[in-house]
Amino acid sequence: MEARMTKRLQKDLEAMQKNYKDQFIVTLPNNDLKLWHVEFTAAQGTIFQGEKFKLQFKFSPEYPIESPEVIFIGKIPDHEHIYSNGFICLSILYDEWSAALTVSSVCLSILSMLSSATKKGRPFNDAEFCKRSQGRGPKAFLWSYDDEKC
Repeated sequence: MEARMTKRLQKDLEAMQKNYKDQFIVTLPNNDLKLWHVEFTAAQGTIFQGEKFKLQFKFSPEYPIESPEVIFIGKIPDHEHIYSNGFICLSILYDEWSAALTVSSVCLSILSMLSSATKKGRPFNDAEFCKRSQGRGPKAFLWSYDDEKC
């Protein structure tokens, strides 16, 4: 299982560095293939235009069968589907994950989600959820999606 994960992650990393080098900057803290940081700048013409953000990807040995854990770190976008602790309410990260998805497709989906926002603001239950989620990762929760944008 671990060999499949390593091979797939190397393929995903090569694709990101070749096809998206102008859009996403990938770093591997401690040269650990199972932990990625992906930096990007929000698209021009959006409410987040010019703002810089960083995603953290954690991969389990079951990747790509199992989704990575993906959160924002550092500056957290003020978005209706992103909690102030960095957790992202996006169905493809949880119950709509497919092994056909790649790191680049996840990054592009998150960039698209940010680009489609018409106003800044947190989820309605941000404070309560962040308090409840202390010490837990986003995959520890059963997510519900109130609209088709997440």
